Amino acid sequence: MRLLATSLVALACATVSLGASAQGAGVKAMGGILVDSKGMTVYTFDKDTANSGKSVCNGPCAKAWPPVAPMGTPAAPYSSITRDDGSAQLAYDGKPLYLYEKDQKPGERAGDNFKDIWHVVKQ
Repeated sequence: MRLLATSLVALACATVSLGASAQGAGVKAMGGILVDSKGMTVYTFDKDTANSGKSVCNGPCAKAWPPVAPMGTPAAPYSSITRDDGSAQLAYDGKPLYLYEKDQKPGERAGDNFKDIWHVVKQ
């Protein structure tokens, strides 16, 4: 009985920890992909280098592909990078995350494989 209680407490703590890291990031897995807090599809850009701490999508690119801002302090596998304009951007496994301006409703994926360099983040 004591072992069962200990296992349940450990499971509850692990669940809270996983939820907190995603909640702190402001994104979650839904339907096999990563979405923001509003359910909008999240993308990565092939021209970004993982773990470089930089985004190469700035200016007009960032207008079409708005950066995902972190909510709170993200925990691994999420992190935050500083963009050229000084704002913070959320990263997943070291890759900066973006939305796509042409996605108008939650669940839309108009940017997936756009020019073969923009991709939905799959979970």
